Amino acid sequence: MADQLRLIKKYPNRRLYDTQTSSYITLADVKELVLEHGVFQVVDAKTGDDLTRNILLQIILEEEAGGAPMFTSDLLSQMIRFYGNAMQGMMGKYLENNIKGFTDMQTKLQEQVRSVYGENATVSQDLWAQFLNFQGPAMQSMMGAYMEQSKKMYAQMQEQLDSQTRNLFSGFQFPNFAAGFTPDKIDPEAPGAAPAGTPKK
Repeated sequence: MADQLRLIKKYPNRRLYDTQTSSYITLADVKELVLEHGVFQVVDAKTGDDLTRNILLQIILEEEAGGAPMFTSDLLSQMIRFYGNAMQGMMGKYLENNIKGFTDMQTKLQEQVRSVYGENATVSQDLWAQFLNFQGPAMQSMMGAYMEQSKKMYAQMQEQLDSQTRNLFSGFQFPNFAAGFTPDKIDPEAPGAAPAGTPKK
C-alpha cells in the first residue's frame, strides 16, 4: 500500500506545522522525513502553494554550508549556466537519471554488505569502509558500469537533441536546398544554370 501523503503547512512566521502529528516541526525534522523516504508535501498555509522544492533546497543549502559540501563551486557555476539554456530541461533529466543510477548502485552495494555481514548488520561508516576495501575490484567494475551507463544516457540525450533540431528545421524551405545536394548535381537544364563544359572559376 502506498504511503499516505504527509501534509506540512508553512506559516508566515516561517514555522512548519505537521498535520499528521498536529505539532510544529523544524527543518531538521523534514530532513529526517527525507532520510526515512517519507512521502510529504509542504504547502503555504495561506495560499496553498506547493513549497516542497523550496524546503528541500533549504535543506541542501544547510548541508552544503555544514562543512562537508557535496558540490564544488565549479559544478554549481556550471549548473547555473544551464538555467535559461536550451539544454536546461534535458540536463535536468540527465542529472536525475544519473542520480537514480547511482542510487541503484548503492542499493546493490547494501545488498552485498548484508550478504557478507548478515541481514541485521548496521551499515555504519566503518563497515562501509571495510566492505569497500574488501570489495575493491567489484566496486571498480560497478563504477565502470555506472560510468558506461552515464555515457549512454548522454549519447541518447545528444541524439534526442539532434532529432529535435532536424524536426525543427525540416519545415523550412531553403532555396536550391535538398538532402544530399552538391554542386556536381546541378541540373544543366535548370534556368540560370551554366552551360555544360563551362570552366569553373
